[in-house]
Amino acid sequence: MGKTRILVIGALGQIGTELVEKLRAMHGEDNVIASDVRNAQYEGIFEQLDVMNKDQIYTLVKKYDITEVYLLAAMLSAKAEENPDMGWKLNMNSLLNMLHLAKEDWIKKLYWPSSIAVFGPTTPLTHTPQHTVADPNTVYGISKLAGERWCEYFHKRYRVDVRSLRYPGLISYKSPPGGGTTDYAINIFYSAAKGDIYPCFLKENATLPMMYMEDAVRATIEIMEADPDEVKVRSAYNLAAISFSPGELTKEIQKFYPEFDSLYQPDFRQQIAESWPQSIDDSVAREDWNWKHEFDLTRICEEMIENIT
Repeated sequence: MGKTRILVIGALGQIGTELVEKLRAMHGEDNVIASDVRNAQYEGIFEQLDVMNKDQIYTLVKKYDITEVYLLAAMLSAKAEENPDMGWKLNMNSLLNMLHLAKEDWIKKLYWPSSIAVFGPTTPLTHTPQHTVADPNTVYGISKLAGERWCEYFHKRYRVDVRSLRYPGLISYKSPPGGGTTDYAINIFYSAAKGDIYPCFLKENATLPMMYMEDAVRATIEIMEADPDEVKVRSAYNLAAISFSPGELTKEIQKFYPEFDSLYQPDFRQQIAESWPQSIDDSVAREDWNWKHEFDLTRICEEMIENIT
């Protein structure tokens, strides 16, 4: 068995920042190559990479003898609605480039994240099952649903070992949010720490599935380390931890900052939120490869407030 050599694309993003850290702790700093379209001062090996440039990708994979790729580059929900053509182009072409790379046996294993954005207005709103109606009405969701179908197709037809998770909203203090509808659940902590009223772009009762980044990164690594026979879903697995609304999060933060409050000023992101589920049934992931979350709302607030303060 050869050495595992990992390429993380989108390493400067919200997930990539923490994923690279964990993978390097596991596999050694020189065996995890971080890359992003932006250049940056970065500890360890870093390469500037345009994921739309297939030749550049091939060169990098060959240079470092890459065996596994985590493709995290994407345009998220709110940003993609502002630039639909670019959102589709980036989210779709980047995945197809990587699937062909795996099909041609340049890499052995590929991770690509999906999202709860694949669901839509006629999807069951609570305890959304693994297999159900998926009728996204955002560019981001449409691209993720199409990506899921491509992943399953390449696995069935070409035996590509591709693995995916439908992330809920993710909360982290280590990197700035990337333009998603659930970003309020990060920004709100900064307002609380500064003593400001938080201008929330969602309604007070807009309940959405959420997860602490540490859980999300662990789930990502666990599905990639799972035996191939345990990974029975090759489109994308539902993934869940907890669900809450901006009002519920505000009340939890008030336990730490009693004077804190939010002002609700819904914008176009409220319509996006209303098209997504309020809670997710991830029992298939829990059964297939023993997924379980660790962070509840109280623990998330404790972690965020301690580190942001």
